[in-house]
Amino acid sequence: MRIITIILAIAVSVVFIGSAIAVGPGKTLEFPGGEKGKVVFDGQKHADKGNKCKDCHPAIFPMKGPGKEGTVKITAPHKAGEQCGTCHDGTKAFAQTDEANCGKCHKK
Repeated sequence: MRIITIILAIAVSVVFIGSAIAVGPGKTLEFPGGEKGKVVFDGQKHADKGNKCKDCHPAIFPMKGPGKEGTVKITAPHKAGEQCGTCHDGTKAFAQTDEANCGKCHKK
């Protein structure tokens, strides 16, 4: 009976750990993007560039959790140094304020 309890505890832990990862490998998040089209965030692309979750969470973007869903509202015009513009400033990553780059995030 004790072994079953341990196995069950491990299984439950794995499920909770998996659900804590907002964007797992090969998955994306989609946000409404207005007239330019939805915004598609690909966590794997960001990880491939050497970024870690802690680079943005929770300092720039709050983590998913009770009472936090839908708390991030990204509006136009985008501002350098805020939200995505923290990195997408034209130096560290492509500039989000350059009209030529809109299609890199916005998908119609």
